[in-house]
Amino acid sequence: MLTAFALTSAALAAQAATAAPQLPEQQGQGLHGYIGYDSSEPTDKAEYGMGMGFYSAAWSLVDQPLRHFQIGLASGWILPDNRDNKDVPLAPAGTLARQWQERGPTWDSVFQTVEGGLGYWAGNRFRYGPPKFSMNATPQCYDYEVGSPGWSFFYDTEALRDDRLGIAQLSNRLLIPPDALPFAEDPRGRFFGYTYMALPFTDPVPGANGKAPTGAQAWTCFVSTRNFKGPIAYYIPETWSKIADLFDYPFLHGRGLDARPGLMGGGAMEINTVPQLVATARDGTRWSKIPKLSFPVDEDGRAVLVQDVTYYSKQALHDAFLAWRRGGAAPSGRFDAKGAFVARLSTRTPGFAQDGQPIEGVANTFDTQVFDDNTWGLVWKQGGQAPRGQFPQYYRHDDGKRVAVAASDVPAETGLREAEFALAEPGQPFTSPEAGAWTAPGAAAGPFKVRLVDGSLVTYRWYRFVDQPSFQQYAWSQEKRAALQAFVERIHGAWPIDRDYMPPPTTGELVALDPALLVTPPKGLEVGYVPIVTRQERAP
Repeated sequence: MLTAFALTSAALAAQAATAAPQLPEQQGQGLHGYIGYDSSEPTDKAEYGMGMGFYSAAWSLVDQPLRHFQIGLASGWILPDNRDNKDVPLAPAGTLARQWQERGPTWDSVFQTVEGGLGYWAGNRFRYGPPKFSMNATPQCYDYEVGSPGWSFFYDTEALRDDRLGIAQLSNRLLIPPDALPFAEDPRGRFFGYTYMALPFTDPVPGANGKAPTGAQAWTCFVSTRNFKGPIAYYIPETWSKIADLFDYPFLHGRGLDARPGLMGGGAMEINTVPQLVATARDGTRWSKIPKLSFPVDEDGRAVLVQDVTYYSKQALHDAFLAWRRGGAAPSGRFDAKGAFVARLSTRTPGFAQDGQPIEGVANTFDTQVFDDNTWGLVWKQGGQAPRGQFPQYYRHDDGKRVAVAASDVPAETGLREAEFALAEPGQPFTSPEAGAWTAPGAAAGPFKVRLVDGSLVTYRWYRFVDQPSFQQYAWSQEKRAALQAFVERIHGAWPIDRDYMPPPTTGELVALDPALLVTPPKGLEVGYVPIVTRQERAP
């Protein structure tokens, strides 16, 4: 005979078996992790710390613009080489990064960085499907970030304070909008090349009266695409050195990216902000779904994501560039192979988490691999939990973990298979002030407007190079300004946008930028003037 307790338990079980399912609810923390590679390094890291670059595949990871979504495609991080410092904090007390105790005792990984690259960011205001390219740097221990000639890294639509502007627009043929650079079409795995090269646009400035010295290294972003090649902008050296004066911290003298070689030990796809839909079946089991993440696979199930990872010494371009500035002949700008170290790549199986709990089963679907031609990417396996070229999309919630499952394993009553994620909508305009560095001395021509493929309308003005907003915070002499202006005029006259500066990719085709980004200087402003974006908004 069943006891009363047994009868009660049986009744509860029957009730649970017939309970109404909980339909999908959108939440955060759907996926987190890194899909990365390592690269071999030259014997003398410091010698080959004057430039770093590679070709990264660009493709539409998602088929629609999603809200609350951020994943970087394969990118890298450049840090100043402070390996000689073993225990002194590089992050001054009072900075944001100094609060991250796990980064101690030196906080070298969060002191200063050049990062960014290809990707989707939660702060994008104008999403359109494919990824975009953005410069990004953290000059002051993540107190703020610099992502374009006027704005932060999507954190605010108002321009950075005048004293935090850090990027100097160099190209007189390409717009750099604050919401990043879109592409002409669905890139479909074509390659986007970029290299940061430390170049001496100005001489080093010695410290005086306790003030920080400033080195001569201007980390300059070169890109390689089908319709534009060459340098687009650089980080002004004072962007890195002024932290020492701001915090009255002499230990930082000569330790920033203005003076130190750079370090980049590999790269990764950073999976940061991904939504999830969560539902409960009648039997009480919990299930989740993330957006469909697609990769550009070939007929062998391979997705090649990175190639031609290269480190550069001063011989690649720095020395010829300096000789040119001092009156010598103009170099072609092509990176000299004698100053290049092409890295060998290695990889490891990545791990992922959802809601802070480890995910199991992804490795049964795909893994990372270095291919025979020294390219790096992913390879899909037979019998995985997702179609070839797709990240597993569905998960069963077990105690302390998430388990990747096939779509057919998810109970139909959850409604997960049909449920859709919230789409992103155009955001507020990026605006610049009508005072300060933007108006004194101000633009020479404009405004002009152009509509981009991402559905935004960009307003820009032409500034004399040294009159652009980023330089106005510095009390440079007229001689220094005149010399820099004259040199940039020579660059505009000598370096076209259809020449290879980076070596071409070993394999594959180049992607094309949105042609609306390409502009022609007005008559009389052909050299020495640059187009500065002053507003980006939703197009009518």
